[in-house]
Amino acid sequence: MNKEIKSKIIEVCDAKIAAKGENVGLSFYAFFKNKNDNPKLLMEVAQWWILEHQLDHFEKAVKIKEMVKSLN
Repeated sequence: MNKEIKSKIIEVCDAKIAAKGENVGLSFYAFFKNKNDNPKLLMEVAQWWILEHQLDHFEKAVKIKEMVKSLN
């Protein structure tokens, strides 16, 4: 994943955690607008989420944030 989407994921996770607490869950769709304006990036994140890590549709924001922060 590129730096921009990694930053966006961390930003969204931080906002969700601040608003709803550490048990809040989210899906990979949370990082994108309702309008699919970047299908290639959406598929890249979906592949990372579903195929590479076999995550459930909803996962804890804290978990996702830590996973993304650990990426090189």
